[in-house]
Amino acid sequence: MVKHSKIKLFKGQNVRTHWDDDKEQWLFSIVDVCTILSGSINPQAYWRKLKQRLFKEGNETVTNCHALKMKAQDGKMRLTDVANTELLLRLIQSVPSKKAEPFKQWLAKVGSERIDETDDPELAFDRAMKSYLAKGYSKQWINQRLKSIEVRKELTDEWQERGMKEGLEYATLSNEISKAWADKNIKEYKKLKGLKKENLRDNMSNLELVLNMLAEASTTEISKQKQPEGLDANKDIARKGGNAAKQARLEIEKQTGRSIVTNLNANKLIED
Repeated sequence: MVKHSKIKLFKGQNVRTHWDDDKEQWLFSIVDVCTILSGSINPQAYWRKLKQRLFKEGNETVTNCHALKMKAQDGKMRLTDVANTELLLRLIQSVPSKKAEPFKQWLAKVGSERIDETDDPELAFDRAMKSYLAKGYSKQWINQRLKSIEVRKELTDEWQERGMKEGLEYATLSNEISKAWADKNIKEYKKLKGLKKENLRDNMSNLELVLNMLAEASTTEISKQKQPEGLDANKDIARKGGNAAKQARLEIEKQTGRSIVTNLNANKLIED
């Protein structure tokens, strides 16, 4: 079910958006974006022609667009085509407009950076460091966060070795770890912190990050020793790894009298 509908600004103009709680992604009104980028007085017709042109060019991207009821200018809920972020950026590349050019240049720059990072992964860490500093995170927190990326990579490498598939199975195992150490699955944890698309780890305190790393590192080590086969066996290992971090969490909470898992997100953590 799509929830949390609201209006967001896009270059000073309104673009209707909806948050899909199940898929955890934003959906954007394509017609609204076409209105801004093309300047057309009939954006509905513009979108129809653009869609037809893409079909003729053999581009099947538009087949992933679907209609959703959104509030129109007259206040009534009417069906309109929507796209997620990835699809929207792809469509923007096909809009022949000066207003779309900055987006195209940005996409080309990002693509070039990602290719460079494939050849030299250290560049990705440098970029992350600069990005976190710009957002106001402390250097101590950033060091923990970058370390958490390394720990996570070691875990996913181990899951790959055990035959687990990236995507649903990784998400399932991550949920088991989170439930074990924090008593909340990832969706519940994000809801507690008031998050939607934001990365959960980017909204953790130092202690939350440390315990999450302990849970993942423990899972990796136990998996290497037990060499589980199949999803159920790997879920059991994930719970054991998470429980190791839970014991540490409970002891710290006992000594401090404070809960480690809190509703604090990045906005509050950076302010403090």
